[in-house]
Amino acid sequence: MGDQEEDFSSLPLPDRFTHKNWKVRKGGYEDAVKAFEVTPDESDPAFRPFLLDSGLWKGAVADSNVAAQQDGINALCAFLKYGGPQACTRSRNATITPIVEKGLSSTRAATKQSSLEALLLYIELDKADPIVEDLLPALNNKQPKIIAATLAALTAIVHAYGVKVIDPKPILKNLPKVFGHADKNVRAEAQTLAVELYRWLREAMKTLFWGDLKPVQQQDLEKLFEGVKQEPPPKQERLLRSQQAVEAVAAVSGEDEEAEIEGEDDVPVEMDAFDLAEPVDVLGKVPSNFHESMGSAKWKDRKDALDALYSVAKVDRIKDGHYDEIMSALAKSMKDANIAVVTVAANCIECFAKGLRHGFSKYRNRVMAPIMERLKEKKQSVADALGAALDAVFLSTGLTDCLDDILEFLKHKNPQVKSETLRFLIRCLKTTREVPSKPEVKSIAEAATKLLTESVEATRSGGAEVLGTLMKIMGERAMGPYMDGLDEIRKTKIKEYFDAAEVKAKDRPKPVAPPPKAAPPGQKKTITKKPTVGTKKTAPVASNPQDEATPQPRPPASRGIPPKIGASKALVPPQKTGLQPPKKLSGPGGIAPPNLQSPRRNITPQENDLTPAPKLGRGLAGRPLGKPAPPSALVSETPVPAPNSGLNTAERVELDELRTERERLVRTNEELRSEKSKLTSQIHELQNQNAQLIEDHTRDVLSVKAKETQLVRARSDAESAEQTVQRQQRELDRLKRELARTARDQSPPASYELGNGSIYRDTSNNGGAEQQPAGGIKRHNSGASLTESKEIGYQRARSYITSPSEEKENGGLDGGERKKERSPVKTAAGAISRRGPSGGSDGGTQPGEKGESWKRAAEVTNQLKARIEQMKAKQGIRTQR
Repeated sequence: MGDQEEDFSSLPLPDRFTHKNWKVRKGGYEDAVKAFEVTPDESDPAFRPFLLDSGLWKGAVADSNVAAQQDGINALCAFLKYGGPQACTRSRNATITPIVEKGLSSTRAATKQSSLEALLLYIELDKADPIVEDLLPALNNKQPKIIAATLAALTAIVHAYGVKVIDPKPILKNLPKVFGHADKNVRAEAQTLAVELYRWLREAMKTLFWGDLKPVQQQDLEKLFEGVKQEPPPKQERLLRSQQAVEAVAAVSGEDEEAEIEGEDDVPVEMDAFDLAEPVDVLGKVPSNFHESMGSAKWKDRKDALDALYSVAKVDRIKDGHYDEIMSALAKSMKDANIAVVTVAANCIECFAKGLRHGFSKYRNRVMAPIMERLKEKKQSVADALGAALDAVFLSTGLTDCLDDILEFLKHKNPQVKSETLRFLIRCLKTTREVPSKPEVKSIAEAATKLLTESVEATRSGGAEVLGTLMKIMGERAMGPYMDGLDEIRKTKIKEYFDAAEVKAKDRPKPVAPPPKAAPPGQKKTITKKPTVGTKKTAPVASNPQDEATPQPRPPASRGIPPKIGASKALVPPQKTGLQPPKKLSGPGGIAPPNLQSPRRNITPQENDLTPAPKLGRGLAGRPLGKPAPPSALVSETPVPAPNSGLNTAERVELDELRTERERLVRTNEELRSEKSKLTSQIHELQNQNAQLIEDHTRDVLSVKAKETQLVRARSDAESAEQTVQRQQRELDRLKRELARTARDQSPPASYELGNGSIYRDTSNNGGAEQQPAGGIKRHNSGASLTESKEIGYQRARSYITSPSEEKENGGLDGGERKKERSPVKTAAGAISRRGPSGGSDGGTQPGEKGESWKRAAEVTNQLKARIEQMKAKQGIRTQR
């Protein structure tokens, strides 16, 4: 058996991979691992046979012997680790499926771990999409253990690389199917995968699969999500080879710290529903009569059209298209008189801005200005809808695009528009991820500084909040020039907003020191690569002439020697210590240049050198480096006795006390001035508040007086109206009575027949005797009766002419008398009519008198009709008034 083993070890590795003996295969896998580990690079010939024949790895991963399979998967991991991207792309098509079916579901924990490591290496070397595509079909396998193992692998992959490397869409689409699996282990692994995805995606993941789950499953997941919500945002634990290369380059260039900072800023960013959703063609779902309804004169039709558009556009992602006409209609709706139409139009703009994202930037100019102009609406629901639309427009574009419109509307004359625009600017500064440029910072700071002097407190606070938020982004140093002209109270308020502000963008200026260090990188690189570079540096320096190295430090030293009193030899060593490296390299030859200048050093008159030194100020070259110490001591000694000669010790102490008192008074004065400035600013602030309160009080008083005036006018109008109604009612009653009386009196009265029909005949000479009628009937004397009837007729004729008021006053008495007077006349007329006519007409009325009475009656009737017409005309004129 020893001979056989020696023969097997002499076989090439590909032959041993396909040997029928599992021990030979196992030994081949182990030797392959050792061979891959000692390769110098990815192009080593040891990888070539396995790159040409990827079937070798398929057999190794799916080996029938579990022990050999474990070593085969280990060999694959070593091949991927040392073979590079080429090893990954050549072998993954043949190995992913066997790894899923045989490796991940193995009973050995080491085999499972090696299989998962192989999948992670495949993703690390290239990208994750092909691996995930090959893993997802395993979720339809008939064996529950393979499905559960695949879900566990997906969970580990997402946990290691995160959703920025792993696309979660395909995984989320397959989750509802595995949640409904009959095996409990599969369902448990599905919940674990869902929780892991929730760590990265949060609520955005629900848009793809949440509606396909049962309510019980949703409740179980919500309970699991509650524990994840309290955890910090996850970070990518394993990097791709491409990311590792970037970090290596950053480490070499010295920018690894900045790369880490940028990475920390990028990690907490969560994916939203827009990144996961599929685009929806909204343009094809818009009602065909949308534009006709928007042009309708009825606000109800316009609102119904906008409601239909809102229901269509309320999706997570909208497909790009030509929405120019729709945006024009929505912008026009901002000017609608009905606030319900304005609210729905703002909601539609918000949906389009969120659904199109960057594709909405071309429509910003059409809708943003009308929205901000409509901010004058004081109703809170409308203001909230407009603010949400503006926020969505800003997120789809950016601060640079919206800043011009914002600054323009900050100057608006309407305080409501100015206030809402200011709030919108604060929200923009807090949510933007792009640091404003210096011109933008200047324009924002100047506009906010002007708002600090407004009379409205909310506007002043808004201006301070803008400056505080901007300072949080740019830093205190960058905002220093804009804070100099402000008083302490405003600075304190801005500082409070600065401490409380939470922004997503922060300006991190790169340090200025690294650029000058870029000059000697070549030397540093050579030093790090080979230690012999240091000798190369010394060699050229030694080969160069010594005179070239010495003149550079010597000329400044020679220029400073004449004024520095060359007699003191102790001063020469400090100069040499400042230039030790070049002098040591040059050797003793460096003494030659100073020997040339030695005659200047032999000049003995030191006093002459001391006096011209201060007069001949040659700048930095003429100033002493080490020699000025003794002269300074001499100079300090000479002036000291001069002042001391004029002041004794007591006076000097008193002078010190006075100086101390003066300094204390100066400090006190400065403190008082600062306190005075604070109090002055507080006074101005209180004066502004007082003026505002007085203005509000005056406006309230005027409004109350106006309401009282309106109330008094309304009461007087009501009283006059009541009087008019009562007068018209009385007039109406009078007219009714007059009309009724006229209709009753238009027929000929019975008294005229009695007076003019000659019914009674008086045959006697005296009017007081009674006569017997011809028919045997007793006749009364008709003289008195005729007189009474005539009087009654005249009274009735006069009554037609009298006024209605007199009739009303005398109606009760006349009516009673007339009834009494009519009754005997009617009795007499009835008796005469039964008797019949008789001869003799002495007591009757003549025909001429009868005609005259009828004429008078007709005249009276005409007069009454004319008067009624006049009264009707007057009544019509009053009604019109």
